[in-house]
Amino acid sequence: MSVRRLAEDQFQPVAFAFNAENTAWAEKTIKKYPEGRQQSAVIPLLMRAQEQDGWVTRAAIEKIADMLDMAYIRVMEVATFYTQFQLKPVGTRAHVQVCGTTPCMLRGSEALMDVCRKKIHHDPLHTNESGTLSWEEVECQGACVNAPMVIIFKDAYEDLTPERLEEIIDTFEAGKGDTVKTGPQIDRHQSVPVGGLTTLTEEIKPDRSNLDKPAEVAADAAQVPPSNAAKPKTDAPETDPKLKTPVTAPKAAEANVKTAEKEASGSAKPSLDSKDRPAGIEKPATPDDLKLISGVGPKIEGTLHELGIFTYAQIAAWKQAECDWVDGYLNFKGRIGRDDWVKQAEALAKGGEAEYIRVFGKKPR
Repeated sequence: MSVRRLAEDQFQPVAFAFNAENTAWAEKTIKKYPEGRQQSAVIPLLMRAQEQDGWVTRAAIEKIADMLDMAYIRVMEVATFYTQFQLKPVGTRAHVQVCGTTPCMLRGSEALMDVCRKKIHHDPLHTNESGTLSWEEVECQGACVNAPMVIIFKDAYEDLTPERLEEIIDTFEAGKGDTVKTGPQIDRHQSVPVGGLTTLTEEIKPDRSNLDKPAEVAADAAQVPPSNAAKPKTDAPETDPKLKTPVTAPKAAEANVKTAEKEASGSAKPSLDSKDRPAGIEKPATPDDLKLISGVGPKIEGTLHELGIFTYAQIAAWKQAECDWVDGYLNFKGRIGRDDWVKQAEALAKGGEAEYIRVFGKKPR
């Protein structure tokens, strides 16, 4: 964290006072805390002072310290610790705080800072010529899943590309910042995985009614008649016809239970002769890299090749029945829909990595 100091004397006003509305608000806020704990209101009061004047002045720090019966240095410590408090004049229409911590840096925050250098000022914490815009690099802002991101005043703008940040800055410069959508700037709900939820999306209750009989057999087999109790344990065990190996009666019953569960879950692969099987093609000279589709690894790519699937265009053309068939063949129920292979393939087929970034706001894989 860089050293944070108050603005130079030439920028500091002589005095500070809350306006009438904010004075009433401050008095009400202080009363929320128990007697002797009024100092807990220091952060809300500093924020209200910043909202009123645009930044936190030395006079505001001293005024708030007097209101809360705090030493000046204690309020100074709070104001200089949190980067949400601006200690010198910033842009009147937008102050862009770019997260530069590792997750955002890995996802392209340096490119966002280049946008700020180009459109606002080469150096952070300097306003543009008209005084309407400024920017700075800050530490983690708590939305790592949606990296890279910026905060402008109180609002976060996530899943950014340099092009989208340029649009946002231009909108704020035009005085229309309140029209910009906050949060993720791609097709994502809050911080859920891109393409939608991938776990706990449905409840599957297998039909266990046909398991009652095997369970009863197991219980009967486990009961050894008293007349056989002294027999040696070298008797030939039963042979389970499904497993083709000798097992004891309890293990045979257990195997029958597991087999019934598997049949009940419908995990058998679909037929290769099914009308819903996607049409395959001959392997082209240069197949598409199907691993660029999120959810497709080397093993799944190999299986798709065995089925004659080599290009993005093939996957992009799949209908629901074909997706269901491949889901069943891969034994990954719902994966294609959750990861939205078809939409990913459409973007890759249309314009490769550049189109994928435009649609999803990130590089493939």
